[in-house]
Amino acid sequence: MARDTTRFGGFGARLVVLVPYAWLIVLFLVPFLIVLKISLSQTAIALPPYVPTFDIAAGWAGFERFLAGLGLDNYATLFSDEIYGLSYLKSLEVAAVSTAILLAIGYPLAYGMARAPRRLQTVLVMLVILPFWTSFLIRVYAWINILQSDGLLNRTLLALHFVDAPVAWLASDTAIYIGIVYSYLPFMVLPLYATLEKMDFTLLEAAADLGARPAAAFWKITVPLSLPGVGAGALLCFIPITGEFVIPDLLGGSDSLMIGQTLWTEFFSNKDWPVASAIAVVLLVLLVAPIMVYQHLQVKTVEGGG
Repeated sequence: MARDTTRFGGFGARLVVLVPYAWLIVLFLVPFLIVLKISLSQTAIALPPYVPTFDIAAGWAGFERFLAGLGLDNYATLFSDEIYGLSYLKSLEVAAVSTAILLAIGYPLAYGMARAPRRLQTVLVMLVILPFWTSFLIRVYAWINILQSDGLLNRTLLALHFVDAPVAWLASDTAIYIGIVYSYLPFMVLPLYATLEKMDFTLLEAAADLGARPAAAFWKITVPLSLPGVGAGALLCFIPITGEFVIPDLLGGSDSLMIGQTLWTEFFSNKDWPVASAIAVVLLVLLVAPIMVYQHLQVKTVEGGG
């Protein structure tokens, strides 16, 4: 008797499709709903430090009391206190500027890697991802030693007579940008390299044969074909930088308060879980917007290409 492989294949295909959805439900949707619920609660000196909590043994009456205890007070607090708005704006500013710097540095690197001989490309990719072999926290602490007043950077600048006195690098926006660009550069280079490496560079030769100058060919052929890599690299950098905590906390100063630091303060110093959860929800909404724009542009590109 022959086995019904068609039915098994159809079930397997559906199962493969359902796996990422199950992953998103368990590891994203459920935690998000928990955070959303806490953001609608009120701070309390208890364990957990918020009310109301749902008691399933109380039945429907308990569920009604639970719903009645939820509110939007924490979101009103976010909009009434300027410290939260300034933290959001600072985070978006740092993320946007850092992403632009990363793109300006990462694009030439990725382009050079893609144009390098095939036997060298693997080595170059390994050099890009080599920093990941060291702990992120250790690398940030290393920058503290480099940027301090008697650190390597100041000693080098003094030896080259570029400055007459040590420069105060630490506790500044400059230190934050240095740490972020160093830490996130691979996230920009790798997507760009993956896109440029697939590009047919004979198109540039054809453009040259038709009289196009190298700069014109680059802007009219290479840049448009690499836009998917640019978008992917920008998202991979912009989104985590917006919520970055370690780098601004260790390298920045009190004037460089980003939303990640504000979120940590509310959770662990103030023990105000509802306000911290509201901060996280608003941050997620802000970060979903660029993802949706990117997805929309990708769909338009695919439809246009079709």
